[in-house]
This record gives sequence, structure tokens and C-alpha cells, in this order.
Amino acid sequence: MDTVQAQSRHPKGLWVLFSTEMWERFNFYGMRAILSLFMVNALMLGESNASIIYGGFLALCYLTPLLGGFIADKYLGNRYCIMLGGTLMAIGQLLLFYSAISFSTSLESSKAIFWLGLLVIIFGNGFFKPNISSMVGSLYPASQKTKLDSAFTIFYMGINIGALLSQYFVPLIADVKVNGVQDPYVFKWGYLMAAIAMLLGTFIFFFLKDKYVVTPEGKAIGDLPSKNKADESLEDGETQTANFSGQSIGITSVLFVIMFFVFRYFLVGEFGFGAMEMGQLVKGIIYPFIYSAGISLAFLIMSSAENKVEKQRIWVIYIISFFIIFFWAAFEQAGSSLTFIASNQTDRHFLFGWEMPASMVQIFNGIFVVLLAVPFSIIWDKLREKGKEPISPLKQAFGLALIALSYFIIAHNVKDLGNDGLLAIKWLVLLYFIQTCGELCLSPIGLSLVGKLAPKRFASLLYGVFFISNAAGYALAGTLGAILPATGDKFQKAKEIGVNLQDVLDKKVTLTAEQTAFFVKEQLPTAYKTFAGFEIHNLFEFFMVFVILCGIAAVILASISPILKKMMHGIK
Repeated sequence: MDTVQAQSRHPKGLWVLFSTEMWERFNFYGMRAILSLFMVNALMLGESNASIIYGGFLALCYLTPLLGGFIADKYLGNRYCIMLGGTLMAIGQLLLFYSAISFSTSLESSKAIFWLGLLVIIFGNGFFKPNISSMVGSLYPASQKTKLDSAFTIFYMGINIGALLSQYFVPLIADVKVNGVQDPYVFKWGYLMAAIAMLLGTFIFFFLKDKYVVTPEGKAIGDLPSKNKADESLEDGETQTANFSGQSIGITSVLFVIMFFVFRYFLVGEFGFGAMEMGQLVKGIIYPFIYSAGISLAFLIMSSAENKVEKQRIWVIYIISFFIIFFWAAFEQAGSSLTFIASNQTDRHFLFGWEMPASMVQIFNGIFVVLLAVPFSIIWDKLREKGKEPISPLKQAFGLALIALSYFIIAHNVKDLGNDGLLAIKWLVLLYFIQTCGELCLSPIGLSLVGKLAPKRFASLLYGVFFISNAAGYALAGTLGAILPATGDKFQKAKEIGVNLQDVLDKKVTLTAEQTAFFVKEQLPTAYKTFAGFEIHNLFEFFMVFVILCGIAAVILASISPILKKMMHGIK
């Protein structure tokens, strides 16, 4: 009886990882809530550049897990990488704190410190993220793999409790407007709170890992990699060692270089390298690097698969990862374009006349995840008991369909706003509710699927591969966020000098030299943005881009789910 109950409960190590990840996410989402606003209002980078840099930063945060996963699998193990990553992220937040102190006295040096802080956070996240996810999967022996969807959903709730707390407390003190104008001097307190939270999460893991993050037999999970290649825990169809031949590495390198320049030409229209501002640098170098890394790495990893079962399961991970790109490209507008819309063209008066800070509007995603994570976990468990649980790819197709629905609804609510109308905050709340339901169908299920399908010998590396889809999605999110059309505040600023911005965009008037200087200073657009050859004239067209991309992806993924089911060889 006691044995049955013990098997039905989740191990205590899950709650240690839950707490560690919760404070790490407080750190990350607290910084993320104010990042775009800080770049626009303190560093004076402009909304378009801020969106591109924001997308590039998040993309690199999900690309470096490849490096962190490889180092963990080969040299340091999960435990040491988590502690190293947590320490680096805390240092990075302190650098951002210093940047937010110094921008008013030396803007250029503040920018330099800001770039350094982001770089340190990127590498810290790379060490931390794939390894803590891998450890969740390692807590469960082969006989309990069916509990992984439930475990990752609970783990995902920890992520979003951290996000929820940070998205409430950080904007309260670090996103303040005085007489309707953003106060850029309070951003520093948000970065300081993020640093303290990261240190707390790292200490929790350091002091509790040896007691609770262990196998049922008491063996440490995620310790230094074993040099003994014999592994009794390998399942049927798995081999013991990964073989990356010199020929495979060479072909992968050539493929990477070719794809890099193809994507670079597609994104910025040139092969060569010249002097570029930071936004163009991100778009012309970082984005092509991410896209080409994902494609070329597919070849390298496939070369290590030594039987049909492994190869097909790895292909499923890659196919799923491709479709997830479109989900994250739409979902991650929260920190860029949706924040700008909340700031510039939304009536944010919420309860009792209180005006919610623009960066706090993201909090509804965290609230809904905390409220819905356990019910979703129960739903999957109940459907599994009845033999009616959808396979993982079909769940993820549902997630894509829901995010398309969320943008379809809000697109029709902004259609008649014009330049002066304000969007009611209830529509952003509804958008985050629907997107959260989609997120719970897709993100924790994807993590669980990698845990089920990935060969143990490079599980962390394949988690890193899965995070490439997030990286590519965030890069695409930056590109899409940059096409956000002019919102109400831009038209108001143009009116200050007697210029009708709509006439400027429609090429009905020509600006004088003085007016042009004002437009540059106030970061006002002089032309419509374009995507895939189409001009984006208004918010309705902007939101419909996401409806089309995610809707098509949902239909295709749902239609190929039966094929993927066969390729998973019994894994659900």
C-alpha cells in the first residue's frame, strides 16, 4: 500500500526544481517586463530597434542552451551547470542595474554596460535552462514516464508563479509615469529585484539538491557525467554512445555557413558586413546565425542516430520544433509590440479607477497559468485513464489554433479604433487567457515529449535543440514586432508641430528639414512597415499576420499528427 502511494506521488526533488525555477523565472520575467520600455525611454533606441533587439536577446537565451546542454552532458553535469548559470544571470542583472544608474550621465557607456549585461545573462541562461528541464525528466524511472506530462505541467506552474510575482512587483516600482511621461530613473530597481531573486533560487538549489534531487535509490541526479558507458537504464531501441564523425561535423559546418549567408541576404538584402547600428547588427548577424544553426544541427544530430527508432523519434522532435516557432513568434509579442500597444493605445484603468502600468498587463498570462496549470494536468490524466488523451503533436496543434483565435478576436476589436481610440484592457485580458490555454497545450507538452523521445546519452543536448525552436520563434517575434504600425501616441507627437502623421505615411506631404529632425528625435515613422512584401497600414493588418501564420501551422500540424504518431513508436 505504501509503495503504491509512493509511486503515485511526485518525488520531492520536483518541488526543489520547482522552487529553483520559480525564482529564476522571477529574475528573467521581471527583467523582461521592463526591458523594451528601458531601451526606448532610457537608452533612446526606438520601438522598432527595441523589438528587434528584444527578439534577438530572447533568441540567444534559447540558443545557448545547446552549449550548456553539451557541456553538461560531456563535462560538468546538470548540477554544476545550474549553479554556474544562476550565478552568471545574477551578475548580468547587476550589470543592467548599473546601466540603469549611469544612462543619464553617459548614454554610450550605459549602452555598453547594457550589452555586456545581456550577454552575461544569455550565457547564464544557456547553462541553467536545459539542465533543470533535463533533471525533471530524470526524476522519473522508465516505469513512471507516463507521469511526465503531469510533472512538467506542475513544473510549468512554478515557472509562471515566478513570472506572476515578478510581473506584479517589478512594474509597481520600475514602470512609473509622472504626468503621463515615463520616468526612466526607476528601471534600476527592477533589475536589482531580478538579481536578488536569481541569487535566492541558486541558494535553494545549492542547499537542497543533495537531499532531494536524487533517484528512488538515493543516487544523485545530474552529477558529473559517468565515464562508464554501460547504462542499465537505457530503453529498447537506444544505443549507448553518440558518434559525431569528422565528416559529419565538416558537412554541418559547410551547411551552417551557406545557410547563414542565405538568411542574411533574405533579412537585410546583402552578403557583406559594414558598419551597423545595434538593431541591424542583431537582424543581420544574430537572426541568421540562429536560423542556420537550427537547420545545420539537424544534420549533425541525425548522423549520431544509429537505428531507425532513434532516427524517427529525433525527427519528431525536429518537426514539432519547427511548428513551435510560429507559436512563440506570436506569443512573445507580449514583451514588445503588445507592451507598446498597452502603453500607447490602451485604456488601462482596471479596478476602482487604478491605471495599471503598461508592463504589468503581461501579468495576466502568469495569473491564468497558475489558475489553469493543475486543471489542465488533471484533464490530461483523466483523458489518459479513459484512453482518449490526444497525442502530443495534436495537443500542440490545439495550442497554435488557440493563439490564432486570440489574435483574430483582438484584430476585430482594433479595426475601428482609428488613431485616437483606446483599446479596452478587457480585450488584452481575453487575449492572454486564450493564449495561456494555448501555451498549456503546447509548451509543457513539448518539454515532456523531448523527455520521452530523446536518447538518454544526449538528453540535455536535445533539450537544447528543442529550445532552438524557441530561439527561432523569438527571432521571428522580433522581426514581426518591428512591423508594428504607428499607434496613437505617435500621431499626437506629430500634431505638436502641426503635422498630420497619416499624411506623411500616405506620402501626401513632404517634411521640412526641421520637421525631419523632430521626427528623428521623437522616433516617429515616415513610412509604412512591410512584411513579406505587404505593407502594414494599421493594427488590424498587424494582428492578422499572426492569425494567418499560426492558423496555417495549426492545420498542417494537426493533419500530419497520425504520421508523427507512427514515428514515435509507441510514445504518447
